[in-house]
Parts: sequence; structure tokens; C-alpha cells
Amino acid sequence: MTWQGIEGHDEVVERFRRSLRRGRLASTFLFVGPAGIGKRTFAEKLAQSLLCGEVFPHELAPCGLCTSCLQVASLTHPDLHIIEKPPDKSTIPLSLFVGDDAHRMREGLCHDIALRPFMGGCKVAIIDDADYLNEESANCLLKTLEEPPPRSMLILIGTSADKQLSTIRSRCQTIRFQPLAHDLVAEILQSRGLVTDAEQARRLAEFSGGSLQRAQELADDDLWTFRQQLLRSLARPRLESVGLAQAVTACVDAAGKEASSRRARSRQLIAFAVDFYRQLLRAHASLPVRGDAELIRAVEQAHSTWPDDFDAAAGCIDRSLEALAHIDRNANQTTLLECWLDDLARVLETGQPVASSRE
Repeated sequence: MTWQGIEGHDEVVERFRRSLRRGRLASTFLFVGPAGIGKRTFAEKLAQSLLCGEVFPHELAPCGLCTSCLQVASLTHPDLHIIEKPPDKSTIPLSLFVGDDAHRMREGLCHDIALRPFMGGCKVAIIDDADYLNEESANCLLKTLEEPPPRSMLILIGTSADKQLSTIRSRCQTIRFQPLAHDLVAEILQSRGLVTDAEQARRLAEFSGGSLQRAQELADDDLWTFRQQLLRSLARPRLESVGLAQAVTACVDAAGKEASSRRARSRQLIAFAVDFYRQLLRAHASLPVRGDAELIRAVEQAHSTWPDDFDAAAGCIDRSLEALAHIDRNANQTTLLECWLDDLARVLETGQPVASSRE
């Protein structure tokens, strides 16, 4: 079953249907799951269902033609409020919730959601990028989450409940969205004409982690060409971090002038390294190595060079995951990549994890 063009989340749809039919729908939700699996789209379609002027909300079947539906689709409905992290910011600014200094508590989400609905029904607020709420912004939301205004719904969207403050989690009903099945990712890639053939769709789906967004980002031949060089470098007995950092930085810069494109490329390359070290841990544990021929070949080479160094491989995974967490915090990409690779080299030389991040 496909709900409103959204595939892979039928259980979540039925959960909301049951709650609406029983008149027991909560007012605050936290949607969590990997990026690029449809959480934001689901939230917008749920808002359209609740605000539709022609169909009862419990049917979860907005007509798509009435004034309300058209305004939600264009994100101009006066009772729909969407907050997201600006591209040039590392966190969601406080002003988006309580107004700027000149209009404190007279503008912003916390003020707007408390007003009566303009077109009847209810008001819906969607806070995308909730992973990037800073403590000040999160705290200003607490009262609104704890005592939601009548006829309102607030939806926070993030990748993990663990990234939210405990005070936020405790005030929201958590809805977990599962990664998309690889077959479904491949099918969507082909149906939307995002790939050239079924084999490419299958390959991208296998590396996507169930995320259509990541699959699309990976559809770049230059990226896969550089992956060969990266895996060969990681598999060597000694990691030449300086030369590799220069090559990695050049690959990231080639992604384009947009900061978002370069960050995406950095994520992809670091994720390739995480895959490599995870499979190396499997080899150390005498488990089958999983992946394509290039990855398996690189892992076997590394395993033959340092066959039992669990701590080094685990330390490299930890350091790589730490680097991934810093990418979207507006860290200088060149510095981040240089420090990451320098620390990997140090872990491999000493067998000990690095003391702390230097990004």
C-alpha cells in the first residue's frame, strides 16, 4: 500500500488512523529515523489531512483540490508553520521560536501556534532538523510542548531520539520511521528516472542504508572512482594521511561550489571509511566480509597486514563517526578532513583511540 505517494511507512499510517478514529491523537510528536526516508513528506501530508476542508481528518485522505490542500502543498497555509535550520547556520536560531530582540514573544513559532486557527480546524507546526535545536531553543519550546494550545499539533523531525534533550523526548510521543527496504529504494530510483539501469539502482540501494536521499547523493561516477583510491589507501599498513587528505579535499571540492554539496560529499567519503572498518572488524572476528568486490579486496588486504587489531579498527570507526557528526555543524571542511585522517593514522600507529576531536 502507498499512502499519498509515500512508500514504506504503512504501519505509521495505520497508527495515526487508529488514533484519529478513537479521538485520541496526541498533540506533540517526535518523528525519528534516518535522513531521506520520507519523514518530512509524511508530516506535510499529515498536516494536509488535518487541514483539508472537504474530507474528515480521520480518513487521512485529503482531497488535494480544496483551498486548504493547495495552500498546504505550496507551504502557504496560514495554519501551517514550518521551522528548519537555515543553510548558513549550525543550529536553529532562537528567533524562529520567540521572534528577534525587537519582537520578542510577539513573533515566532511559540507565539503563532498559540493563536486561534485562521481557517478553522487546527494549527500544525513542523520543526524539521530538530537534531539542530540548541539548548536555548529547545528550552523555549518546553512550555509549548508541555501545554500545547487547543487544536494544535507540533511535529519535531530528527534522525535519532538520542539527539534530543531528555526534556524534549519526555514531552513528545516518539514515532519511529524505519529505513526503506533496498528493493523499494531501487524501485523508486528507477521509477523516477534517477538511474540509468537496474544494476546501478541495485548498487546504490545496497549502499543507501535505506535512505533515498543517500542513494541519490551516491549516483555520481566520480565518487565511485575515488572510492577505489580511498579503499586502497585505508588498506595499506601505514596511512599516508597528508597525501590522502589532499586527495579527499580535492574530491570534496569537485562536488561543487554549494556548501551543502561539499558536506554531502564529505559524508559519503567518511561513510565509505566507516563501511571499510566495520567489515574489517568482521574479518577480525572471523565473520564473513560483506560488500562489493572492491571493499572485500581492501578488507582482506588490511586483515592480512594487521590481522587481530580489534582496538585499532574500532577506534577508527569511533573517530569516523565523530567526524560525521561534525560535518553539519558548519565546521571548516578542509580542517575537519585533515584532522580526521591524521587521527586515523595515529590510531593505526598506536592502537589507541585519540583523546578528543580537534575540529
